Amino acid sequence: MSDTDLIRLYSQRILALAADIPHLGRLPAPQGTARRRSPLCGSTVTADVVLQDGKIVGFRQDVKACALGQAAAAIAGAAMIGRSRAEVEAARDALAAMLKHGGPVPPAPFDGFEVLLPARDYRNRHASILLALEAAAEAAAEAEASG
Repeated sequence: MSDTDLIRLYSQRILALAADIPHLGRLPAPQGTARRRSPLCGSTVTADVVLQDGKIVGFRQDVKACALGQAAAAIAGAAMIGRSRAEVEAARDALAAMLKHGGPVPPAPFDGFEVLLPARDYRNRHASILLALEAAAEAAAEAEASG
């Protein structure tokens, strides 16, 4: 990877997002929890959720990831409150399609993932970018199953 590629991939916007991740930490009494890990780089995201009337009303995430995974967690975290499990799953699937198949950016409120369009060219980073939405979707599914 050349210096130009690194600069493009780790833009100032991505680094700013990585430095300001909303809803960091763990919930004291989550209804659902899921931990996802990228086998390639070892990045992990653990998501805790509380649902009310099918919507996420409590959300926290423990993020141990590269800058791209952290930026993705920041984008996901900013949009998470008020979303249903189906909305989180749709965002996860749209993000995967954007990265892997050249699909469009996920729709609002997850359209902030546009900043990660340059990562399409770096398949080894895709798993880390998807962790936050994967963990949140799994945690929401667990919360629904337990409620």
